Amino acid sequence: MTQETLLTGQVLSFARSPFEGDPTAATVVTEAVLIRDGRIAATGRAADLRAAHPQAELVSHGQRVILAGFVDPHVHYPQTAMIASWGKRLIDWLNHYTFPQEMRFADPAHAADLAARYLDLTAAEGTTTMCSFCTIHPASVEAFFTEAQARGQRVVAGKTCMDRNAPEGLRDTAQSAYDDSKALLEKWHGVDRISYAITPRFSPTSTPEQLAAMGALWAEHPDCLMQTHLSEQTDEIAWVRELFPQARDYLDTYEAFGLLGANGVYGHAIHLEPREKDRLRELDAALVHCPTSNTFIGSGLFDMAGLMAAGHRIGLATDTGGGSSFSMLRTMAAAYEIAHLRHHSLHAAQLLWLATVGSARALRMDDKIGNIAPGMEADLVVLDLASTPAIAQREAEAEDLWEAIFPTIMMGDDRAVAEVWIGGRRVKS
Repeated sequence: MTQETLLTGQVLSFARSPFEGDPTAATVVTEAVLIRDGRIAATGRAADLRAAHPQAELVSHGQRVILAGFVDPHVHYPQTAMIASWGKRLIDWLNHYTFPQEMRFADPAHAADLAARYLDLTAAEGTTTMCSFCTIHPASVEAFFTEAQARGQRVVAGKTCMDRNAPEGLRDTAQSAYDDSKALLEKWHGVDRISYAITPRFSPTSTPEQLAAMGALWAEHPDCLMQTHLSEQTDEIAWVRELFPQARDYLDTYEAFGLLGANGVYGHAIHLEPREKDRLRELDAALVHCPTSNTFIGSGLFDMAGLMAAGHRIGLATDTGGGSSFSMLRTMAAAYEIAHLRHHSLHAAQLLWLATVGSARALRMDDKIGNIAPGMEADLVVLDLASTPAIAQREAEAEDLWEAIFPTIMMGDDRAVAEVWIGGRRVKS
């Protein structure tokens, strides 16, 4: 039986990128969105849609803003329990916090518990899709996909592959990484709303043999995404030079083994060489900005303005748990602050686009999620622009919609997320 729901409010969608010309001219604001059987059926004037669909359930949101659910294209769900851990740089941070936590995912029950916890926490923040690294344990992938499938949620994930520079118990081999990844890919990729990402953690934790095996698997399944890390910290880059003395640069450690391509998703990408920028742009690979992580563990300042002006495909991510928040609102605020440190101001429309359409583009899913348009999957977030006294008093002074939205981006948290819909089903109200 067909089910229809009509949401009314300030429905915000994007007609084009707000990084091209006037940011506000890239947006469209209507009064209502009609959901039918898990998809967006129509947008338009509330009275018109109500008259045409009198049987639809009506959910009125007044002046709240309705937009596509947030898309988080670079996370580590196994790091949920260690988020906001104190005082380490990347390599020490991995050894001191990350690897001990990931060892626990040898227990399938623990993996199932953390998968459910992570998806609960992120849904409360308005995140409806994410691309996650798992651990080396196939059970960590099974747990995440099983929980997401039960929720009808669109997710991407993959078994993290590491065969060196990691503790005993967190190392696989080139062959087992290939075999396990292939088995998981063949079982899950394309099932319901689930996609598989081939996932070498980063060059320092994979031998050339393992990187070659992952490149071979990607060549066999080029429709899959491949996710990894790139040029996050300067000491990491120096380590890569020691491990791969023959490589031209960090990116070459992936390119040489078939791990550079249009469906590649490269997290961080802060300290890029000119050749790396040129190759990434040439192939239209995706870069993912992780601002709370970059400040929290002292990585550096991503060049949003320069890379966007050069034509790169860019998404915005929390990088849980190197990132210090599950919230994409907090992530947008941090992106604004980092851009300001590079003498550039990001408009509220640009920040919202990065957290929705831009991140969906990074995952090659902008035909399905990240925007509100007929035929798109009905993943939605409803923002209360007066969720706290501090935000409410600032919003009351706003002279237009964008001035009203910006305080919620800068100061908002889960209290600002009034309602969340995933696949046409309300999961937070």
